Amino acid sequence: MLPPTQRLPQARELIEMDRYFVLHAPRQTGKTTALRTLASELTAEGDIAAMLFSCERAKSAGDDYAAAESLLLDSLRQAAKWSGWPEELLPPDPWPQVTPGSRFGAALTEWCHRCPRRVVLFLDEIDALQGNSMVSILSQLRDGHNARPGGQPFPTSVVLCGLRDLRDYKVASGGELGRSNPASPFNIVTESLRLGDFTADEIAELYDQHTQATGQEFIKDAVDRVFELTQGQPLLVNAIAYEITIQMKVTSAITVGQVEDAKERLIRKRATHLDALVARLREPRVKRVIEPILAGDFPDVDLTFSDDLSYVRDLGLVKQKPPLEVANPIYREVILRVLGDPSEQYVMADPHSFVLPDGRFDLPRLLQEFVVFWREHGEVLIRQEGYHEAACQIILMAFLHRLVNGGGQLDREYAAGTKRLDVLVRWPYIGPEGERLTQREAMELKVWRAGENDPMSDGLAQLDRCLDRLTLTTGALVIFDRRPEAPPWKARGAFEQATTPSGRQVTILRV
Repeated sequence: MLPPTQRLPQARELIEMDRYFVLHAPRQTGKTTALRTLASELTAEGDIAAMLFSCERAKSAGDDYAAAESLLLDSLRQAAKWSGWPEELLPPDPWPQVTPGSRFGAALTEWCHRCPRRVVLFLDEIDALQGNSMVSILSQLRDGHNARPGGQPFPTSVVLCGLRDLRDYKVASGGELGRSNPASPFNIVTESLRLGDFTADEIAELYDQHTQATGQEFIKDAVDRVFELTQGQPLLVNAIAYEITIQMKVTSAITVGQVEDAKERLIRKRATHLDALVARLREPRVKRVIEPILAGDFPDVDLTFSDDLSYVRDLGLVKQKPPLEVANPIYREVILRVLGDPSEQYVMADPHSFVLPDGRFDLPRLLQEFVVFWREHGEVLIRQEGYHEAACQIILMAFLHRLVNGGGQLDREYAAGTKRLDVLVRWPYIGPEGERLTQREAMELKVWRAGENDPMSDGLAQLDRCLDRLTLTTGALVIFDRRPEAPPWKARGAFEQATTPSGRQVTILRV
């Protein structure tokens, strides 16, 4: 485990300044662990009584703020019970009996009045509070914060920990976006902290701890590949290592190939974290962000989209900084597989029939088979696809996944504004001398929409750049015609040969 407090150096500084602030990050990034460690360190130093407790139980209260108060105070008392603190630091038992709507604030005031130390409070899973319950609790925290200069005892620092950034809590507690209000403890936009993902060096440090403890080494290329696949998402970094060492029972030095196998196993079985993540894809505000990324389009940039983008970034689905793309290759793969699953059920071709006698994969025949599939099912599948603007990309990816992933792998790259989706097929086979080889085939996907020019010219230039990057001599460009004047479905599927700007001979498929 990496030292949690090193990942949050600003938190201690803000607590020492008696500030109220927000810590946010996607699920399973180590927020709770970091705060629990920080609370223990602060308490052990002797001047502060720092308590972490979860708001999760209050979720069942919904809008019932009185019930939410009771559940929160029960959770706080339970956390105190197991803290091992001396009696003088513990909160009062029973809590003060006051009118619902002010019980939480009154309880904290009474505790701080009795406690000989400064009280610091970490409210974990603050997102669990809903509606009036959220407003009531945040309002009581704000009132207590503002009463401190007049001598009223209250926690010297409060940290709200959850998925979302500060703006949502600020609105919920009665504030307005973009408005300066120094009296509000939630108007601290610059001090809203986000717990970041691991760097490549931190992954190496984490895995080296495993090596020191067990003698089992992660070779450098394997560590580098973990960073490429996860972009440092903490749960994925740990899940891959767990899959290799525990589930796959690897006891030798860990290689790139084993990392790839672990990644594939995680995606196939869709661990709880991944399942919870993809469940969000059907939310309208998530779809409004993810759909243009899949389609390669520029999203409509307005205030609504900006709020949606902030939400999706807080979920960890997309990168925090431009360009606008999915956060890591594992999420990128999972999203396309989940969205493509209904279409994949229509694919009846036998994957083994595309393997040539020499063990290589017959990509030209696969494309010919896709034409048959597209003519028969494409129109229906497009109508059924919830991500309508990205339907072509999703359906072709589902087809490829069904026929390639049994023996090979697909790498896919897409981002908003690129107007394309890049695909790399990797197919392992045994060479004539018994050597292990990998066949690589590159494909570019483009969509020809109403009012646009034929995308073939741009597509050939983009395919050229893709082939340069992959050091390949040829590839395929697939162009989906979504114009109203497109040829009838039964007439689609024309193949032709073309030359890229650099002189490569490539295949064009128009469907």
